[in-house]
Amino acid sequence: MGGLPIENTSTTISLSKLPKDQKSTASTMPDSKPKKKICCACPETKKLRDECIVEHGESACEKWIEAHRKCLRAEGFKV
Repeated sequence: MGGLPIENTSTTISLSKLPKDQKSTASTMPDSKPKKKICCACPETKKLRDECIVEHGESACEKWIEAHRKCLRAEGFKV
C-alpha cells in the first residue's frame, strides 16, 4: 500500500455538521484569562460560603459552595 497513513473518518467531527446554535457557541467561547485573581473574584458568594462553613460545616453548605463555583466560572475560572 503506498505507506500513506490511514485516517479513521468516522470519528472526525466537523463544525460544518453541527447545528447553527452549537457553531455560534463554539466560536464565541472566551479564550482569555480571567481578569481578576481567584482570591479576589466573587467576594459576596465567597463570604457567604465561608461563614456557612464556619458555622455549620462543609456538608451543610453545598448550595453556597456551588453558588461560589458558579460565580467563579462566570468570571472565567475553571473550577
